[in-house]
Amino acid sequence: MVKSVLGRIRDCFADVSCDDRGIGVVEVILILVVLIGLVVIFRDNLNSLVSTIFGNITEEVQGI
Repeated sequence: MVKSVLGRIRDCFADVSCDDRGIGVVEVILILVVLIGLVVIFRDNLNSLVSTIFGNITEEVQGI
């Protein structure tokens, strides 16, 4: 009885560990989490960088 239950548990675990249907979705979610984390961490630096870039673009356009 115990061996059959353990055998079924082992078989279920083997099926789950070999199933890779959702791996792509998990990878995309992890990449998005890392990117969002980086944006949150470097928010001030990114704001100043974007402001500088758009300021340079505005100066160049006004010079034309």
